Amino acid sequence: MSTLPAVSIPFMEMGQPLSTGDWNFTCELQVEYASEENASMVYTTLSVDKELQPDKVKRNLVLNGRQLLVQFAAVEARFLRASFSAFVDILVLATRTIEQFGSN
Repeated sequence: MSTLPAVSIPFMEMGQPLSTGDWNFTCELQVEYASEENASMVYTTLSVDKELQPDKVKRNLVLNGRQLLVQFAAVEARFLRASFSAFVDILVLATRTIEQFGSN
């Protein structure tokens, strides 16, 4: 059985803050991978998936070495929850696929 990389949900600065104006609901996620290559593959996979309702949810995805940093901001808590949940589902799928079939 494979183990997923270390995951934490910190409140940290990632550059441009997304929570301005009516964007009152925010969440940040940090995932650390075993290698920069794995982090890069997951970043590349997830970065093409745009938010379905960009007027209600914003997402900022940053690759920093072995770390993938994701920041969400939404106008309502339910939009944040739905976006975060869907993103984590795809993140887990991409991570498990790389662990199963990747070069490491």
